[in-house]
Amino acid sequence: MSEYILEIENLTKDFPGVRALDKVYLRVKKGEIHSLCGENGAGKSTLMSVISGVYPKGSYEGKVFFKGRETSYHSVKDSEKEGLAIIHQELALSPYLSIYENIFLGHMKTRLGIIRWDHYIKESQKYLDRVGLKENPDTIVSKLGVGKQQLVEIARALSKQVELLILDEPTSSLNDDESAKLLDLILEFKRQGITSVMISHKLNEVLQVADTVTILRDGKSISTWDVKRDNLTEELIIKDMVGRDLTHRFPERTSVPGDTVLEVKNWTVYHPEYHSIKVVDNVSFYLRKGEILAFCGPMGAGRTELMMSIYGGSYGSKSEGEVYINGKKAVLNSTKSAINAGLGYISEDRKNLGLILIQDVKTNISSSSLDKISVFGIVNGQKEIEEAEKYRDELRIKTPSIHQLTRNLSGGNQQKVVVSRTLMANPDIFIVDEPTRGIDVGAKSEIYGILNDLVKQGKSVIMVSSELPEALGMADRIYVMNEGKIKGVLSHEEATQEKIMSMALVG
Repeated sequence: MSEYILEIENLTKDFPGVRALDKVYLRVKKGEIHSLCGENGAGKSTLMSVISGVYPKGSYEGKVFFKGRETSYHSVKDSEKEGLAIIHQELALSPYLSIYENIFLGHMKTRLGIIRWDHYIKESQKYLDRVGLKENPDTIVSKLGVGKQQLVEIARALSKQVELLILDEPTSSLNDDESAKLLDLILEFKRQGITSVMISHKLNEVLQVADTVTILRDGKSISTWDVKRDNLTEELIIKDMVGRDLTHRFPERTSVPGDTVLEVKNWTVYHPEYHSIKVVDNVSFYLRKGEILAFCGPMGAGRTELMMSIYGGSYGSKSEGEVYINGKKAVLNSTKSAINAGLGYISEDRKNLGLILIQDVKTNISSSSLDKISVFGIVNGQKEIEEAEKYRDELRIKTPSIHQLTRNLSGGNQQKVVVSRTLMANPDIFIVDEPTRGIDVGAKSEIYGILNDLVKQGKSVIMVSSELPEALGMADRIYVMNEGKIKGVLSHEEATQEKIMSMALVG
Protein backbone atom coordinates (compact mmCIF):
# COMPACT_ATOMS: atom_id res chain seq x y z
CA MET A 1 0.00 0.00 0.00
CA SER A 2 1.30 3.47 -0.92
CA GLU A 3 2.58 5.74 1.84
CA TYR A 4 0.85 8.62 0.06
CA ILE A 5 -2.82 9.39 0.75
CA LEU A 6 -2.97 11.96 -2.08
CA GLU A 7 -1.09 12.01 -5.40
CA ILE A 8 -1.43 14.52 -8.24
CA GLU A 9 0.06 13.89 -11.68
CA ASN A 10 0.34 16.42 -14.53
CA LEU A 11 -2.74 18.34 -13.44
CA THR A 12 -3.74 21.12 -15.84
CA LYS A 13 -6.76 23.41 -15.41
CA ASP A 14 -7.77 26.20 -17.78
CA PHE A 15 -10.18 29.10 -17.37
CA PRO A 16 -11.17 31.53 -20.17
CA GLY A 17 -8.00 33.38 -21.10
CA VAL A 18 -5.79 31.92 -18.38
CA ARG A 19 -4.10 28.63 -17.44
CA ALA A 20 -4.54 28.31 -13.67
CA LEU A 21 -2.66 25.00 -13.27
CA ASP A 22 0.08 23.74 -15.57
CA LYS A 23 1.14 20.07 -15.15
CA VAL A 24 1.16 20.27 -11.35
CA TYR A 25 2.73 17.40 -9.41
CA LEU A 26 2.04 16.83 -5.71
CA ARG A 27 2.29 13.96 -3.21
CA VAL A 28 0.99 14.05 0.38
CA LYS A 29 2.02 11.39 2.91
CA LYS A 30 -0.52 9.79 5.23
CA GLY A 31 -0.69 11.44 8.63
CA GLU A 32 1.45 14.47 7.79
CA ILE A 33 0.73 18.20 7.75
CA HIS A 34 1.50 19.37 4.23
CA SER A 35 1.53 23.09 3.54
CA LEU A 36 0.90 24.63 0.12
CA CYS A 37 2.48 28.06 -0.43
CA GLY A 38 2.52 30.48 -3.33
CA GLU A 39 1.61 33.98 -4.40
CA ASN A 40 -1.99 34.93 -5.06
CA GLY A 41 -2.88 33.53 -8.45
CA ALA A 42 -0.32 30.72 -8.15
CA GLY A 43 -3.13 28.14 -8.33
CA LYS A 44 -3.33 26.89 -4.73
CA SER A 45 -7.08 27.25 -4.21
CA THR A 46 -7.79 26.00 -7.75
CA LEU A 47 -5.74 22.88 -7.05
CA MET A 48 -7.63 22.17 -3.84
CA SER A 49 -10.94 22.74 -5.61
CA VAL A 50 -9.99 20.15 -8.23
CA ILE A 51 -8.94 17.65 -5.56
CA SER A 52 -12.19 18.05 -3.59
CA GLY A 53 -14.57 17.89 -6.56
CA VAL A 54 -15.55 21.56 -6.76
CA TYR A 55 -14.26 21.31 -10.33
CA PRO A 56 -15.58 17.94 -11.56
CA LYS A 57 -13.79 15.21 -13.45
CA GLY A 58 -13.58 16.17 -17.11
CA SER A 59 -13.05 19.88 -16.47
CA TYR A 60 -9.28 19.36 -16.07
CA GLU A 61 -6.46 17.27 -17.49
CA GLY A 62 -4.23 14.97 -15.46
CA LYS A 63 -4.86 12.50 -12.66
CA VAL A 64 -5.78 12.70 -8.96
CA PHE A 65 -5.29 9.67 -6.72
CA PHE A 66 -6.83 9.48 -3.23
CA LYS A 67 -6.02 6.48 -1.02
CA GLY A 68 -4.42 4.77 -4.02
CA ARG A 69 -7.40 5.04 -6.38
CA GLU A 70 -7.90 7.54 -9.20
CA THR A 71 -10.77 9.88 -8.39
CA SER A 72 -13.67 10.81 -10.61
CA TYR A 73 -15.54 13.26 -8.39
CA HIS A 74 -18.41 15.24 -9.85
CA SER A 75 -19.22 17.20 -6.68
CA VAL A 76 -17.91 17.89 -3.18
CA LYS A 77 -20.32 15.27 -1.83
CA ASP A 78 -18.44 12.59 -3.77
CA SER A 79 -15.13 13.47 -2.11
CA GLU A 80 -16.73 13.76 1.34
CA LYS A 81 -18.08 10.22 1.07
CA GLU A 82 -14.50 9.01 0.70
CA GLY A 83 -13.21 10.98 3.71
CA LEU A 84 -11.90 14.16 2.09
CA ALA A 85 -13.12 17.53 3.39
CA ILE A 86 -12.20 21.10 2.43
CA ILE A 87 -12.68 24.22 4.56
CA HIS A 88 -12.60 27.33 2.39
CA GLN A 89 -11.24 30.73 3.42
CA GLU A 90 -14.77 32.11 3.15
CA LEU A 91 -16.70 30.05 5.70
CA ALA A 92 -19.74 28.18 4.33
CA LEU A 93 -21.94 27.98 7.44
CA SER A 94 -25.64 28.81 7.56
CA PRO A 95 -25.71 31.77 9.98
CA TYR A 96 -29.31 31.30 11.12
CA LEU A 97 -29.02 27.62 11.99
CA SER A 98 -27.64 26.23 15.24
CA ILE A 99 -24.20 24.74 15.71
CA TYR A 100 -25.43 21.14 15.65
CA GLU A 101 -27.62 21.76 12.59
CA ASN A 102 -24.61 23.16 10.72
CA ILE A 103 -22.46 20.19 11.74
CA PHE A 104 -24.87 17.64 10.28
CA LEU A 105 -26.41 19.76 7.52
CA GLY A 106 -26.65 17.66 4.36
CA HIS A 107 -25.99 14.29 5.99
CA MET A 108 -28.71 13.82 8.60
CA LYS A 109 -30.38 10.42 8.60
CA THR A 110 -34.10 9.97 9.21
CA ARG A 111 -36.29 7.26 10.69
CA LEU A 112 -39.60 6.94 8.82
CA GLY A 113 -38.89 10.38 7.37
CA ILE A 114 -38.42 11.97 10.82
CA ILE A 115 -35.14 13.53 11.97
CA ARG A 116 -34.11 12.59 15.51
CA TRP A 117 -33.05 16.06 16.66
CA ASP A 118 -32.18 14.95 20.19
CA HIS A 119 -29.80 12.33 18.75
CA TYR A 120 -27.93 14.92 16.68
CA ILE A 121 -27.69 17.39 19.58
CA LYS A 122 -26.06 14.67 21.66
CA GLU A 123 -23.89 13.45 18.77
CA SER A 124 -22.64 16.98 18.00
CA GLN A 125 -21.21 17.30 21.49
CA LYS A 126 -18.67 14.58 20.67
CA TYR A 127 -17.26 16.63 17.79
CA LEU A 128 -17.39 19.92 19.70
CA ASP A 129 -15.31 18.29 22.44
CA ARG A 130 -12.74 17.19 19.85
CA VAL A 131 -12.28 20.73 18.53
CA GLY A 132 -12.43 22.31 22.00
CA LEU A 133 -15.58 24.37 21.45
CA LYS A 134 -17.52 24.76 24.69
CA GLU A 135 -20.62 26.44 23.25
CA ASN A 136 -24.08 24.92 23.61
CA PRO A 137 -24.94 22.94 20.43
CA ASP A 138 -28.22 24.92 20.23
CA THR A 139 -26.34 28.23 19.83
CA ILE A 140 -27.11 30.06 16.57
CA VAL A 141 -23.92 30.29 14.50
CA SER A 142 -24.29 34.03 13.76
CA LYS A 143 -23.81 34.66 17.49
CA LEU A 144 -20.30 33.19 17.36
CA GLY A 145 -17.06 34.95 16.54
CA VAL A 146 -15.05 34.02 13.44
CA GLY A 147 -12.66 31.82 15.42
CA LYS A 148 -15.47 29.73 16.87
CA GLN A 149 -17.21 29.51 13.49
CA GLN A 150 -13.97 28.07 12.12
CA LEU A 151 -14.12 25.36 14.78
CA VAL A 152 -17.73 24.57 13.80
CA GLU A 153 -16.54 24.07 10.20
CA ILE A 154 -13.85 21.67 11.41
CA ALA A 155 -16.35 19.82 13.63
CA ARG A 156 -18.56 19.40 10.56
CA ALA A 157 -15.64 17.90 8.64
CA LEU A 158 -14.92 15.49 11.51
CA SER A 159 -18.56 14.38 11.53
CA LYS A 160 -18.01 13.10 7.99
CA GLN A 161 -15.21 10.79 9.20
CA VAL A 162 -12.55 12.85 7.48
CA GLU A 163 -9.17 11.29 6.63
CA LEU A 164 -7.75 14.22 4.65
CA LEU A 165 -8.58 17.74 5.80
CA ILE A 166 -7.83 20.68 3.48
CA LEU A 167 -7.72 24.11 5.13
CA ASP A 168 -7.57 27.21 2.92
CA GLU A 169 -6.06 30.14 4.87
CA PRO A 170 -7.50 28.85 8.16
CA THR A 171 -6.07 31.66 10.35
CA SER A 172 -6.45 34.65 8.00
CA SER A 173 -9.39 36.07 10.00
CA LEU A 174 -8.22 35.01 13.47
CA ASN A 175 -6.28 36.88 16.13
CA ASP A 176 -3.01 35.51 17.54
CA ASP A 177 -4.63 33.56 20.37
CA GLU A 178 -7.28 31.98 18.14
CA SER A 179 -4.64 31.14 15.53
CA ALA A 180 -2.45 29.40 18.13
CA LYS A 181 -5.38 27.28 19.32
CA LEU A 182 -6.28 26.28 15.76
CA LEU A 183 -2.68 25.30 14.97
CA ASP A 184 -2.58 23.19 18.16
CA LEU A 185 -5.78 21.50 16.99
CA ILE A 186 -4.24 20.66 13.59
CA LEU A 187 -1.26 19.13 15.41
CA GLU A 188 -3.65 17.09 17.57
CA PHE A 189 -5.38 15.80 14.42
CA LYS A 190 -1.98 14.66 13.19
CA ARG A 191 -1.54 12.64 16.40
CA GLN A 192 -4.95 11.08 15.70
CA GLY A 193 -3.84 10.04 12.22
CA ILE A 194 -5.68 12.70 10.21
CA THR A 195 -3.76 14.14 7.26
CA SER A 196 -3.96 17.91 6.75
CA VAL A 197 -3.17 20.09 3.74
CA MET A 198 -2.89 23.73 4.80
CA ILE A 199 -2.81 26.69 2.42
CA SER A 200 -1.33 29.69 4.20
CA HIS A 201 0.48 32.96 3.60
CA LYS A 202 1.59 33.12 7.24
CA LEU A 203 5.01 31.55 6.82
CA ASN A 204 5.81 31.54 10.54
CA GLU A 205 2.76 29.33 11.08
CA VAL A 206 3.73 27.10 8.16
CA LEU A 207 7.16 26.45 9.66
CA GLN A 208 5.61 25.94 13.08
CA VAL A 209 3.34 23.02 12.15
CA ALA A 210 4.13 21.67 8.66
CA ASP A 211 6.15 18.54 7.95
CA THR A 212 6.38 19.22 4.21
CA VAL A 213 5.97 22.38 2.11
CA THR A 214 5.16 22.46 -1.59
CA ILE A 215 5.46 25.76 -3.46
CA LEU A 216 3.50 26.77 -6.55
CA ARG A 217 4.31 29.69 -8.84
CA ASP A 218 2.28 30.75 -11.89
CA GLY A 219 0.31 27.51 -11.77
CA LYS A 220 3.39 25.25 -11.75
CA SER A 221 5.02 23.04 -9.12
CA ILE A 222 8.29 24.74 -8.15
CA SER A 223 9.65 22.77 -5.19
CA THR A 224 8.84 20.48 -2.28
CA TRP A 225 10.74 20.75 1.00
CA ASP A 226 11.03 18.61 4.11
CA VAL A 227 10.83 21.28 6.83
CA LYS A 228 13.20 19.68 9.35
CA ARG A 229 15.56 17.78 7.07
CA ASP A 230 16.07 20.75 4.74
CA ASN A 231 16.22 23.34 7.56
CA LEU A 232 13.57 25.31 5.68
CA THR A 233 13.40 29.07 6.33
CA GLU A 234 10.94 31.80 5.44
CA GLU A 235 13.55 33.30 3.10
CA LEU A 236 13.80 30.06 1.08
CA ILE A 237 10.02 29.80 0.80
CA ILE A 238 9.73 33.42 -0.34
CA LYS A 239 12.48 32.99 -2.92
CA ASP A 240 10.65 30.04 -4.51
CA MET A 241 7.28 31.80 -4.27
CA VAL A 242 8.26 35.01 -6.01
CA GLY A 243 11.20 33.74 -8.08
CA ARG A 244 13.60 36.21 -6.50
CA ASP A 245 15.04 37.27 -3.15
CA LEU A 246 12.73 39.59 -1.24
CA THR A 247 15.27 41.33 0.95
CA HIS A 248 13.03 44.06 2.35
CA ARG A 249 9.52 43.00 3.28
CA PHE A 250 8.78 46.54 4.45
CA PRO A 251 10.22 49.08 1.96
CA GLU A 252 12.36 51.71 3.57
CA ARG A 253 11.29 55.34 3.54
CA THR A 254 12.20 58.59 5.25
CA SER A 255 9.28 59.88 7.28
CA VAL A 256 8.79 63.64 7.73
CA PRO A 257 5.18 64.13 8.91
CA GLY A 258 3.74 67.62 8.57
CA ASP A 259 0.75 69.46 10.00
CA THR A 260 -2.33 67.73 11.41
CA VAL A 261 -4.80 66.91 8.61
CA LEU A 262 -7.37 64.90 10.60
CA GLU A 263 -8.37 65.19 14.24
CA VAL A 264 -11.07 63.16 15.96
CA LYS A 265 -12.26 64.32 19.39
CA ASN A 266 -14.30 62.41 22.01
CA TRP A 267 -15.72 60.02 19.41
CA THR A 268 -18.35 57.55 20.67
CA VAL A 269 -20.23 55.03 18.53
CA TYR A 270 -23.28 52.99 19.56
CA HIS A 271 -24.07 49.45 18.43
CA PRO A 272 -26.29 49.31 15.31
CA GLU A 273 -28.83 46.98 16.98
CA TYR A 274 -28.35 47.44 20.72
CA HIS A 275 -28.45 51.21 20.85
CA SER A 276 -27.32 51.59 24.46
CA ILE A 277 -24.06 49.67 23.97
CA LYS A 278 -20.94 51.73 23.21
CA VAL A 279 -18.73 50.00 20.64
CA VAL A 280 -16.32 52.95 20.50
CA ASP A 281 -15.98 54.87 23.75
CA ASN A 282 -14.72 58.48 23.85
CA VAL A 283 -11.84 58.04 21.40
CA SER A 284 -9.55 60.91 20.39
CA PHE A 285 -6.62 60.82 17.94
CA TYR A 286 -4.92 62.86 15.23
CA LEU A 287 -3.24 62.19 11.87
CA ARG A 288 -0.49 64.25 10.25
CA LYS A 289 0.29 64.96 6.61
CA GLY A 290 2.66 62.39 5.11
CA GLU A 291 2.19 59.96 8.00
CA ILE A 292 1.23 56.29 8.27
CA LEU A 293 -0.75 55.85 11.47
CA ALA A 294 -1.56 52.30 12.61
CA PHE A 295 -4.34 51.06 14.88
CA CYS A 296 -3.64 47.76 16.64
CA GLY A 297 -5.47 45.66 19.19
CA PRO A 298 -7.21 42.30 19.64
CA MET A 299 -10.27 41.19 17.68
CA GLY A 300 -13.32 43.13 18.85
CA ALA A 301 -11.24 46.10 20.00
CA GLY A 302 -13.42 48.49 17.97
CA ARG A 303 -10.84 49.53 15.37
CA THR A 304 -12.91 48.74 12.27
CA GLU A 305 -16.06 50.16 13.85
CA LEU A 306 -14.20 53.38 14.62
CA MET A 307 -12.99 53.80 11.04
CA MET A 308 -16.32 52.89 9.43
CA SER A 309 -18.20 55.32 11.67
CA ILE A 310 -15.84 58.16 10.74
CA TYR A 311 -16.21 57.31 7.07
CA GLY A 312 -19.68 58.77 6.61
CA GLY A 313 -21.38 56.91 9.45
CA SER A 314 -20.97 53.52 7.76
CA TYR A 315 -21.29 51.79 11.14
CA GLY A 316 -23.40 52.30 14.24
CA SER A 317 -26.86 53.51 15.19
CA LYS A 318 -25.45 56.85 16.36
CA SER A 319 -22.09 58.61 16.64
CA GLU A 320 -21.09 61.45 18.97
CA GLY A 321 -18.00 63.63 18.90
CA GLU A 322 -16.21 65.92 16.48
CA VAL A 323 -14.11 65.45 13.35
CA TYR A 324 -11.78 68.16 12.02
CA ILE A 325 -10.16 68.06 8.58
CA ASN A 326 -7.34 70.56 8.02
CA GLY A 327 -8.50 72.43 11.10
CA LYS A 328 -12.12 72.82 10.00
CA LYS A 329 -15.02 70.94 11.56
CA ALA A 330 -16.41 68.35 9.16
CA VAL A 331 -19.90 66.85 8.99
CA LEU A 332 -19.51 63.35 7.54
CA ASN A 333 -23.04 61.96 7.50
CA SER A 334 -22.74 59.86 4.33
CA THR A 335 -20.05 58.07 2.36
CA LYS A 336 -20.46 60.66 -0.39
CA SER A 337 -19.72 63.48 2.07
CA ALA A 338 -16.65 61.54 3.27
CA ILE A 339 -15.37 61.14 -0.29
CA ASN A 340 -16.02 64.83 -1.00
CA ALA A 341 -14.08 65.70 2.16
CA GLY A 342 -11.03 63.86 0.82
CA LEU A 343 -11.35 60.50 2.59
CA GLY A 344 -10.87 57.11 0.95
CA TYR A 345 -11.70 53.79 2.59
CA ILE A 346 -10.50 50.26 1.82
CA SER A 347 -12.58 47.71 3.74
CA GLU A 348 -11.19 44.58 5.42
CA ASP A 349 -14.05 42.64 3.76
CA ARG A 350 -13.19 43.13 0.10
CA LYS A 351 -15.69 40.58 -1.24
CA ASN A 352 -18.79 41.89 0.54
CA LEU A 353 -17.99 45.57 1.06
CA GLY A 354 -15.12 46.39 -1.29
CA LEU A 355 -16.07 44.92 -4.65
CA ILE A 356 -18.96 44.19 -7.00
CA LEU A 357 -17.86 40.67 -7.88
CA ILE A 358 -20.31 40.17 -10.77
CA GLN A 359 -18.95 43.26 -12.56
CA ASP A 360 -15.69 43.54 -14.45
CA VAL A 361 -12.38 44.98 -13.32
CA LYS A 362 -12.89 48.20 -15.28
CA THR A 363 -16.25 48.98 -13.67
CA ASN A 364 -14.98 48.25 -10.16
CA ILE A 365 -12.00 50.58 -10.60
CA SER A 366 -14.07 53.50 -11.94
CA SER A 367 -17.15 53.14 -9.70
CA SER A 368 -16.10 55.79 -7.14
CA SER A 369 -14.86 58.31 -9.72
CA LEU A 370 -17.56 58.47 -12.38
CA ASP A 371 -17.73 62.26 -12.08
CA LYS A 372 -14.12 62.43 -13.31
CA ILE A 373 -14.85 60.53 -16.51
CA SER A 374 -18.33 61.90 -17.26
CA VAL A 375 -19.66 64.85 -19.21
CA PHE A 376 -23.27 65.93 -18.50
CA GLY A 377 -23.84 62.64 -16.71
CA ILE A 378 -22.61 60.47 -19.60
CA VAL A 379 -19.58 58.26 -18.92
CA ASN A 380 -16.73 58.60 -21.41
CA GLY A 381 -16.14 54.90 -22.16
CA GLN A 382 -12.71 55.43 -23.71
CA LYS A 383 -11.53 57.47 -20.71
CA GLU A 384 -12.81 54.74 -18.37
CA ILE A 385 -10.83 52.10 -20.27
CA GLU A 386 -7.69 54.25 -20.24
CA GLU A 387 -7.90 54.80 -16.48
CA ALA A 388 -8.53 51.09 -15.79
CA GLU A 389 -5.61 50.07 -18.01
CA LYS A 390 -3.37 52.58 -16.25
CA TYR A 391 -4.05 51.11 -12.81
CA ARG A 392 -3.89 47.57 -14.14
CA ASP A 393 -0.33 48.31 -15.34
CA GLU A 394 0.80 50.37 -12.35
CA LEU A 395 -0.42 47.87 -9.74
CA ARG A 396 0.40 44.82 -11.90
CA ILE A 397 -3.08 43.33 -11.62
CA LYS A 398 -2.93 39.80 -13.05
CA THR A 399 -5.96 39.58 -15.32
CA PRO A 400 -6.28 38.63 -19.00
CA SER A 401 -8.39 41.75 -19.53
CA ILE A 402 -9.95 44.68 -17.67
CA HIS A 403 -13.24 43.19 -18.90
CA GLN A 404 -12.65 40.05 -16.79
CA LEU A 405 -15.21 39.56 -13.98
CA THR A 406 -13.66 40.51 -10.65
CA ARG A 407 -14.87 37.31 -8.99
CA ASN A 408 -12.50 35.35 -11.26
CA LEU A 409 -9.38 37.06 -9.88
CA SER A 410 -7.27 35.77 -7.01
CA GLY A 411 -7.57 37.41 -3.60
CA GLY A 412 -4.42 39.50 -4.00
CA ASN A 413 -5.48 40.82 -7.38
CA GLN A 414 -8.97 41.58 -6.08
CA GLN A 415 -7.29 43.62 -3.34
CA LYS A 416 -5.32 45.54 -5.98
CA VAL A 417 -8.62 46.36 -7.75
CA VAL A 418 -9.98 47.81 -4.49
CA VAL A 419 -6.79 49.86 -4.06
CA SER A 420 -7.01 51.04 -7.69
CA ARG A 421 -10.55 52.29 -7.19
CA THR A 422 -9.50 54.28 -4.12
CA LEU A 423 -6.42 55.68 -5.88
CA MET A 424 -8.54 56.83 -8.82
CA ALA A 425 -10.78 58.77 -6.43
CA ASN A 426 -7.56 60.56 -5.31
CA PRO A 427 -8.33 61.19 -1.61
CA ASP A 428 -5.94 63.02 0.70
CA ILE A 429 -6.56 60.62 3.60
CA PHE A 430 -6.55 56.86 3.03
CA ILE A 431 -8.14 54.56 5.61
CA VAL A 432 -6.96 51.00 4.89
CA ASP A 433 -8.43 48.21 7.03
CA GLU A 434 -6.35 45.00 7.01
CA PRO A 435 -4.87 45.92 3.60
CA THR A 436 -2.89 42.66 3.24
CA ARG A 437 -5.29 40.11 4.76
CA GLY A 438 -5.19 36.82 2.86
CA ILE A 439 -2.60 37.88 0.28
CA ASP A 440 0.91 36.58 -0.29
CA VAL A 441 4.26 38.13 0.64
CA GLY A 442 4.94 39.37 -2.90
CA ALA A 443 1.58 41.16 -3.15
CA LYS A 444 2.04 42.47 0.41
CA SER A 445 5.34 44.06 -0.56
CA GLU A 446 3.64 45.76 -3.52
CA ILE A 447 0.83 47.10 -1.29
CA TYR A 448 3.41 48.44 1.19
CA GLY A 449 5.21 50.16 -1.68
CA ILE A 450 1.95 51.82 -2.76
CA LEU A 451 1.32 53.12 0.77
CA ASN A 452 4.86 54.51 0.96
CA ASP A 453 4.42 56.23 -2.41
CA LEU A 454 1.22 57.85 -1.14
CA VAL A 455 2.88 59.45 1.87
CA LYS A 456 5.77 60.61 -0.34
CA GLN A 457 3.13 62.49 -2.34
CA GLY A 458 1.93 64.18 0.86
CA LYS A 459 -1.06 61.92 1.40
CA SER A 460 -1.84 60.46 4.83
CA VAL A 461 -2.67 56.84 5.72
CA ILE A 462 -4.54 55.24 8.62
CA MET A 463 -3.85 51.51 8.67
CA VAL A 464 -5.83 49.02 10.77
CA SER A 465 -3.76 45.86 11.14
CA SER A 466 -3.92 42.66 13.17
CA GLU A 467 -0.40 41.72 12.07
CA LEU A 468 1.93 43.39 14.54
CA PRO A 469 5.09 43.00 12.39
CA GLU A 470 3.24 44.85 9.62
CA ALA A 471 2.31 47.74 11.93
CA LEU A 472 5.84 47.89 13.37
CA GLY A 473 7.40 47.81 9.90
CA MET A 474 5.17 50.45 8.32
CA ALA A 475 3.79 52.91 10.87
CA ASP A 476 5.18 56.20 12.16
CA ARG A 477 2.91 55.96 15.22
CA ILE A 478 0.69 53.22 16.62
CA TYR A 479 -2.53 53.69 18.57
CA VAL A 480 -3.44 50.65 20.66
CA MET A 481 -7.16 49.89 21.17
CA ASN A 482 -9.17 47.44 23.25
CA GLU A 483 -12.78 47.32 24.44
CA GLY A 484 -13.63 50.33 22.30
CA LYS A 485 -11.07 52.59 23.97
CA ILE A 486 -7.60 53.85 23.12
CA LYS A 487 -5.20 52.31 25.62
CA GLY A 488 -2.16 54.28 24.53
CA VAL A 489 0.01 55.46 21.65
CA LEU A 490 3.58 54.49 20.70
CA SER A 491 6.08 56.07 18.34
CA HIS A 492 7.85 53.97 15.71
CA GLU A 493 11.05 54.04 17.76
CA GLU A 494 9.54 52.82 21.04
CA ALA A 495 7.00 50.31 19.68
CA THR A 496 7.54 46.55 20.13
CA GLN A 497 5.16 43.60 19.94
CA GLU A 498 5.46 43.12 23.69
CA LYS A 499 4.61 46.77 24.43
CA ILE A 500 1.61 46.72 22.10
CA MET A 501 0.16 43.54 23.65
CA SER A 502 0.83 44.76 27.19
CA MET A 503 -0.81 48.11 26.45
CA ALA A 504 -3.84 46.43 24.87
CA LEU A 505 -4.42 43.95 27.68
CA VAL A 506 -3.23 45.92 30.71
CA GLY A 507 -3.37 49.56 29.61
